[in-house]
Amino acid sequence: MSEEIKVVTENRQARHNYFVEERLEAGLILTGTEIKSIRAGRVNLKDSYAEIAGGELWVVQMHISPYDKGNRFNHNPLRRRKLLLHKAQIRKLVAKVQQQGMTLVPLRLYIVRGLAKVEIGLCRGKKTYDKRAVIANRDAEREIARAFRARR
Repeated sequence: MSEEIKVVTENRQARHNYFVEERLEAGLILTGTEIKSIRAGRVNLKDSYAEIAGGELWVVQMHISPYDKGNRFNHNPLRRRKLLLHKAQIRKLVAKVQQQGMTLVPLRLYIVRGLAKVEIGLCRGKKTYDKRAVIANRDAEREIARAFRARR
């Protein structure tokens, strides 16, 4: 039985700025107008990050646009949203973030079986020279692919 995953948005800037060491799937606690905006694709993960406060995991700065038909029941677009993980998973994340100097970044938001999920990445920041090396490798691979296509 294959589950259909509808990817709503991806944080492509995170792959540019961080090395992703580990990925976790977390649920989100949302209001009614937030899930309607997510289903409409009106979400931005660009500057968002996750933090651990009081033994709970929160996503901060994730922008979910107000729902068009939400009237007075609309939500604050930048409010902190609680992520749902098991306590043991949160404890492991706390240890890694504190000891190894890593950060938690939302990588993508998707819908599975009608539920919104966030893929959280345990990430290590890239230095400027790392970013340049990645860009150089990508350009070299493009040149090789072009040469192969021209040769055929």
